[in-house]
Amino acid sequence: MPNYEAEISRRRTFAIISHPDAGKTTLTEKFLLYGGAIAQAGAVKGKKNARAATSDWMEIEKQRGISVTSSVMQFQYEGFCINILDTPGHQDFSEDTYRTLMAADSAVMVIDAAKGVEAQTRKLFKVCAMRDIPIFTFINKMDREARDPFELCEELERELGIETYPVNWPIGCGKEFQGVYDRGKREIIHFTSNGGSKAATAAQVRLDDPGLDGLIGSRLHSQLSDDIELLDGAAAEFDLERVRHGKLSPVFFGSALTNFGVEPFLEEFLRMTTAPLPRKAGERTIDCMDSQFSAFVFKIQANMNKAHRDRIAFLRVVSGRFDADREVYHVQGGKKIRLSRPQQLMAAEREIIAEAYAGDIIGVFDPGIFSIGDTLCTPGDKFQFDPIPTFAPEHFRRVRSLDTMKRKQFLKGMEQIAQEGAIQIFKTPYTGMEEVIVGVVGTLQFDVLEYRLKNEYNVDLHMEGLPYEYLRWIETADGEPVKEEDLILGTDVKLVEDYKGHQLLLFGSQWAVGWTQERNKNLTFYEFGGAVL
Repeated sequence: MPNYEAEISRRRTFAIISHPDAGKTTLTEKFLLYGGAIAQAGAVKGKKNARAATSDWMEIEKQRGISVTSSVMQFQYEGFCINILDTPGHQDFSEDTYRTLMAADSAVMVIDAAKGVEAQTRKLFKVCAMRDIPIFTFINKMDREARDPFELCEELERELGIETYPVNWPIGCGKEFQGVYDRGKREIIHFTSNGGSKAATAAQVRLDDPGLDGLIGSRLHSQLSDDIELLDGAAAEFDLERVRHGKLSPVFFGSALTNFGVEPFLEEFLRMTTAPLPRKAGERTIDCMDSQFSAFVFKIQANMNKAHRDRIAFLRVVSGRFDADREVYHVQGGKKIRLSRPQQLMAAEREIIAEAYAGDIIGVFDPGIFSIGDTLCTPGDKFQFDPIPTFAPEHFRRVRSLDTMKRKQFLKGMEQIAQEGAIQIFKTPYTGMEEVIVGVVGTLQFDVLEYRLKNEYNVDLHMEGLPYEYLRWIETADGEPVKEEDLILGTDVKLVEDYKGHQLLLFGSQWAVGWTQERNKNLTFYEFGGAVL
């Protein structure tokens, strides 16, 4: 049996975050190449017959060249067991990314060298800062024309409010991109492309090597010397403790597409980042080395295997060791269960496993009993991990099946996709589910909903836009449900219920929220779910 503490100590679990098109999925694939998990990287965008990215398993992702759902991949590298959470970059799928960050111990932030800090990067960074997790920055696409690296570091500090420490420094950019200067070793890593199939050929050269001019050219050599002098005099001091608390971001330069700088980044990242972090459970802190097993559900995905109509709950193991035949206690369900067919994921590929340790991400078959945020622990040790935030939707549509004969499939599909957290569904109280109102954080989620209902449940949808932008959960003093006729509501306010029976109000404006609150003193208003970032 493997040494329990050693197995946990070698785990590294991190999320890769970025604005769309910064190269996040390409970088993920190059990590997998180095770990030997895949033999050939797929082109994330490309011709119809080109390979799709390994981590983009859903058909709509392959068609559009974007990630719309978080993927989980595990691989081994240099003695480490690495769990990568590849997240959607597009802001319309940000809720999936936020939840995934709850399962990560650190984050790799990918920045486009030509564009710098973009809107989605700021949002994601705030979630990382809230969790106090280490943030590592990879400035990508140095093989294209790029902005001045000093300017990029300054922008990171200004926009995100975090100090930076360049671990390496680029030599040229675009066609002139020669490699990087390693500040710690005080040597140049000169890259030669080999077609991108595996590691780029790299040669280490000392800064005082007499042949350096011949290797990178006298102009780039002179510029590098000036940059190093400026860096050594002006850059922040390196402090690993500040890195591990998200106060200082180590910055790396490279090109995921050509493999330039990817391996040095991976090795330094693994050296600096931490083993699995503890998690809060109310007054308790659950440490990864605790011998008792515990985990929480951070994602649910239906129909990963369309042929089997299955549902997979993704668990982040927080403490202890998980054995496939072990009985666990489902806290929210209030009963002991045996987790069926535990598996580790490589995007849509799966492998049944016999054991997992703190830090690992495992998928278990969900017969419909799990919700996002649920706690699983050793029987007799009852506690709940702090809840995962629920985000208030900002866009609403009335949705129905075009074919009334397919009502059963329609409701099943809507409920299953809602349980994944991709959409939130509501109904008008006392009417049954004759009309379903869908709320989403970003409008692209409507496209995904329509696509999935058609392809997974064979249901065509009719959607009608609704004029609501805000949502509040309501509660009466006696806890009893209210009827619309008992409330004073404006014309742009609607009473609805979610599929768990909670009552909510939808509003057409922020002003309507205040107006309604003022005139209905018997109601208490909450941000939806009571735990919004």
